[in-house]
Amino acid sequence: MILEGPIAVGLVWLGRRFLDTPTRLPAWDKWLVRLWQPTAVLFIICVSFGSKADLLADAFMLGIIGIGLAVTWQLRTYRPAWLLCLGLVPYGLLSVINLLVGLLLPRLLKTYEDWFDLAGLLTFCWQGVFWFMARSQQKSLVAEHQLRLQAEQEQLRIETKNQELEHQVHQRTATLAEQTAALRTTLNELKETQAQLIQREKMASLGELTAGIAHEIQNPLNFVNNFADVSAELITELEEERNRPTRDPALEAELLADLKQNLQRITQHGGRAAGIVRGMLEHSRASSGERQPTDLNMLADEYLRLAYHGLRAKDKSFNATLQPELAAGLPLVEMVAGDVGRVLLNLFTNAFYAVQQRQQLGEPGYKPTVGVRTRLVAHEVEVQVHDNGMGIPEGVKARIFQPFFTTKPAGEGTGLGLSLSHDIIVQGHGGTLTVQSEEGRGTTFTVRLPTA
Repeated sequence: MILEGPIAVGLVWLGRRFLDTPTRLPAWDKWLVRLWQPTAVLFIICVSFGSKADLLADAFMLGIIGIGLAVTWQLRTYRPAWLLCLGLVPYGLLSVINLLVGLLLPRLLKTYEDWFDLAGLLTFCWQGVFWFMARSQQKSLVAEHQLRLQAEQEQLRIETKNQELEHQVHQRTATLAEQTAALRTTLNELKETQAQLIQREKMASLGELTAGIAHEIQNPLNFVNNFADVSAELITELEEERNRPTRDPALEAELLADLKQNLQRITQHGGRAAGIVRGMLEHSRASSGERQPTDLNMLADEYLRLAYHGLRAKDKSFNATLQPELAAGLPLVEMVAGDVGRVLLNLFTNAFYAVQQRQQLGEPGYKPTVGVRTRLVAHEVEVQVHDNGMGIPEGVKARIFQPFFTTKPAGEGTGLGLSLSHDIIVQGHGGTLTVQSEEGRGTTFTVRLPTA
């Protein structure tokens, strides 16, 4: 029994480490640390009195076991402590029995001392088994705790990463907002630039039109001036005839008939000049979008000649053969005459430009020719503008209706003419605008407009 004191101190020391009482039960731990003092006293007593101190040693061990049970009960929610508590219970009961039997029936204790020692050994084995179970469970709990810590750290890392990502998203959102604002500003600037380019294209075509008008309007004005002069002479002759003593009624009637005919011709050519001016004004001002029945033959013939004379106003040496083939009895077409006129003027101008470029190559026997052909196809009126100019390369043909695409040298075209023409015919009038071309042979643009 002398070794029970050191064994008790060792068990207390192991129990403190195993149960981590400095952290879990600091108030109890400060007393457990001091158990070595009564243990030392007990050891001295046992050494001094020998077997007479056995009951005192048993009582001391019973006290140690009681303290252990109390400590483990305080930590009963900690599963390894609960297993240690179960492991101490048999040894505690055996210690109580030993103490009682030693006090009440000392002879019985000496008689069955081997049995009691065997029972003590079994309780120690029992306690060892539960100790290892508790140790294993403690390791599992430590592993679970480590896993939980790792999961918490991972969760913390994920939350930190999410915060960083949210911050990056906010930054990129702000950047995208700035870029969107910049793009809107750029888009507005592009729209303004596009409007300016459209106006430039319109003014360029107006310049071509004006040059042609200057030549076309000269003819009817010459007729008006000539017939006005002749009419003034007829009036003078008529006044002289009326002032004679003997008047000739037949001559007066002839002079009045001539005068009437001249006035009709003046009216006719004046209307022709007024029509040319009206067409120029319709071409130059913004379209109202109002559709009216229009004679497409007259419109095509008029703009063919205006485009031709517009080019001749810039190049007096240029000459071309005009081939108008206008179908008789062509029905009127509901359209915005100014817009369709702008399309025809653009097509004629391009055709004359193409034949002029080919003429400048100096091909022997080449005769520039530009023509317009109208016909009725099913429920559509077809206008074909054809030329025997340079033609369009196959790789370029698919792009000619794209905005800002042009084959002309810099400064001679904006690349909007055919694009706007396509929009006017297809979107504005529900028609079609197609092209057929063979490089080095010529080009044909076909416009189809519904009659109703």
